[in-house]
Amino acid sequence: MKEVLVATNNKGKVKDFEELFKPHGIQVISLKDLDEPIEVEETGTTFEENAILKAEETAKILGKWVISDDSGLEIDALNGEPGVYSARYAGEPKDDEANIDKVLEGLTGVPEGSRHARFRCVLAIAGPGLETQTFSGSCDGSIAFERKGEHGFGYDPIFHVPSEGKAMAELTPSEKAAISHRGEAMRKFEKELPNLIGKAGDRS
Repeated sequence: MKEVLVATNNKGKVKDFEELFKPHGIQVISLKDLDEPIEVEETGTTFEENAILKAEETAKILGKWVISDDSGLEIDALNGEPGVYSARYAGEPKDDEANIDKVLEGLTGVPEGSRHARFRCVLAIAGPGLETQTFSGSCDGSIAFERKGEHGFGYDPIFHVPSEGKAMAELTPSEKAAISHRGEAMRKFEKELPNLIGKAGDRS
């Protein structure tokens, strides 16, 4: 395997995978590097279903190994919402601030001890000669009553991490990576990476 595509337009995610594959001499490209755009409709009802769908469909189109992820926020008091609809919880177009407002409004009157939540992430890798594999991670916390912090993105300003005593958006990038749902999934993927590369051989 000489090249792998990360099915995202997020520069931060691409950079993380570049660092992961660099020691193995494997080039990482993203959706932005393609001549023709690829859009896979996320029709799954779980993060795992959507991650697999995106990886397999994109790999089928390109004929190369593809890594995708699907992630989001689950809030117990909202029956698991926003879940797989996290990015578009307040509707189209995507709007982080509107999504946060909708969550806070939905939790109006819910006391501190009943605002449990978790971030989930599932990575999927698919491609020629490979049985699709997934790697998952989660981060438990609670929903705060107001925004805090300037880092991160999405729901980070209202996601309180008990182990850190801070909102996710108050953590530095390295602090977040150490405890985040995506960080956990990435570490599981990294452990399996040598075996995956061995299976790939010279396929691209």
